[in-house]
Amino acid sequence: MLRRTAPLFAIALVGLLTACGGNSKSSSTTTTNASPGSSPAASGAKSGQAGSITIAGSTALLPLIKQAAVDYQSSHGNVKISVSGGGSRVGITQAAQKGVDIGDSDIAAPDQPSLVDHQVAVVVFGVVVNPKAGVKNLTTAQIRSVFGGQTTNWKQVGGADQKITIINRPRSSGTRAVFVKNLMGGTQPVETGLTQDSSGTVATMVAQTPGAVSYLAMGYVKPGQQVAVSINGVDPSNQNVESNKYPFWSYEHMLTNGQPPAYVVDFINFVKTDSGLLTQLHFLPVASMKAKS
Repeated sequence: MLRRTAPLFAIALVGLLTACGGNSKSSSTTTTNASPGSSPAASGAKSGQAGSITIAGSTALLPLIKQAAVDYQSSHGNVKISVSGGGSRVGITQAAQKGVDIGDSDIAAPDQPSLVDHQVAVVVFGVVVNPKAGVKNLTTAQIRSVFGGQTTNWKQVGGADQKITIINRPRSSGTRAVFVKNLMGGTQPVETGLTQDSSGTVATMVAQTPGAVSYLAMGYVKPGQQVAVSINGVDPSNQNVESNKYPFWSYEHMLTNGQPPAYVVDFINFVKTDSGLLTQLHFLPVASMKAKS
């Protein structure tokens, strides 16, 4: 009896093992694509998960990354990209802590040795005023006086008889860091209580607030709503930025914790080399710069 049932048992055992192996091969991991603006934690996507890329940081770079993510996913259906803002310091911190795959920043992060810096574009910033301020040019000295609180009315610098309202960015903002370094000589602007952490909100406030002034990526500036003043008589044209005649610009950085996987590198290269998208959203290719920041 034992001799006749043993082969049957062996056959059944082989069949069971084969079925288990087949289920293992057919299993897959599901990724979640969060809507733009949501936090990486809320998205459900995990940093480092194959086929998903989580990104957070600079709001100056945000329009470029959001549109690049849409374009990239349309031809790479197996990759899901979650993009949010928060500011450059948030991007640096999140990348350093491995909370996201890519931290976007307007500034480099030399104090974070684990981060690999991928320069993807040049962003042009502007000192922007409400159109009714009547100002189209400011010298560096005048900018420092305005944001230092010494100049309080636009008529003092050739504009309308109108009180100046300063709208600052928070200290986590890369835009603010570049502004302080490039135009303020390292001196922080006076704190007036009006602070916004989103480039889009700053643009709206400048457009709607009489006498308002702030600093902003040129991609957010709309004719008739804000005026990006010339600085020392030099306007923020591409040619003036490329030659470094116009002083208010910076490289944009996509920071990864160590060397990233191939699919992350592919997306970073996609952002860097899409010259049409860069031009459309008022960025410049890194290769076009004749001067270094």
